[in-house]
Amino acid sequence: MEYNNLILKQKGAVAILTINRPKALNALNEDTLMELSSVLDELEKNSSVKVVILTGSGEKAFVAGADIAQMKELNALEGRRFAQLGQTTFRKLELLSQPVIAAVNGFALGGGCELAMACDIRLASETAKFGQPEVTLGITAGFAGTQRLPRLVGAGRASELLFTGDIIDAQEAYRIGLVNHVYPLETLIEEALKLANRIAGRAPAAVQLSKSAVQRGKNIDIDSGQAYEAEVFGLTFSTLDQKEGCSAFLERRKPDFKGC
Repeated sequence: MEYNNLILKQKGAVAILTINRPKALNALNEDTLMELSSVLDELEKNSSVKVVILTGSGEKAFVAGADIAQMKELNALEGRRFAQLGQTTFRKLELLSQPVIAAVNGFALGGGCELAMACDIRLASETAKFGQPEVTLGITAGFAGTQRLPRLVGAGRASELLFTGDIIDAQEAYRIGLVNHVYPLETLIEEALKLANRIAGRAPAAVQLSKSAVQRGKNIDIDSGQAYEAEVFGLTFSTLDQKEGCSAFLERRKPDFKGC
C-alpha cells in the first residue's frame, strides 16, 4: 500500500516507518495521522514484522509538531476532533503488538514529542530537541502529552515542560528519563536496527506478552498488575518457544525460536 506522507520499508523482521513531510519538518496534519492509523493496521496484521522503528525524514526533524497552518483556523469543535484523532492514532501505536522504537533524529516538539512518547523505547540523536511548546501558541498539548509525559518523567518535571513550553536537548531528555540512549546522528538508525534485531531474536510471544503487561500495568494497581503478569507468564508455557528456550539454556546453545 502506498502513502503520501509515510514511507514503510521492511528489513528482515524489522519495519522502518518514516514520517515523510520534510518541507514541513514532518509536521502532523490530518492526512498524515489518518495514514499513520492505516499503516498501523497494516503492521498489526503482518506477522513477519517483529519490531518497528519509527523515525522522521531528513536530518532536522523527527516530527516538529502538529501542523500549525492547519490548526490556526480550527474552531473549538474541530480542535477537539483533531485532538481525538491524534490521541486515537497514538494509542493504536502504543498498543501495537510489536515493540516500537522511536529513532528521534531532530526536533520532537508538541505532537512529535507526544508521538515519541507513544513508542515503547526512545533513542535520540545528539541533535534531537524535545518539548511541549503548545502554551507558547495559546493552546495545550492535545495528543496525550499531559498524560504520558508525567508517567515518563514525573509530575514535577512534566509540569515544568508543559507550563513553560521550554525545549530541552537530547542529553537533558536522557537525564530525566525521557529517552533511553543518545547517539551521533549518523549512527542513530544503525543503533536502532541493532536494538530492534536483538529484540526480534527473542521469543515473539514472550516479547509481545511482556509489552502487554507493561502497557496494562501503567493504569492499574500493583495487585491487579501482578495478577495479569501471572496470567501471561503461565500463557508462555503453552508455546513451543518456551520449551525451546529452556532446552537451549540447559544445553548451552542458542535458541531457535519459531514464533509459536
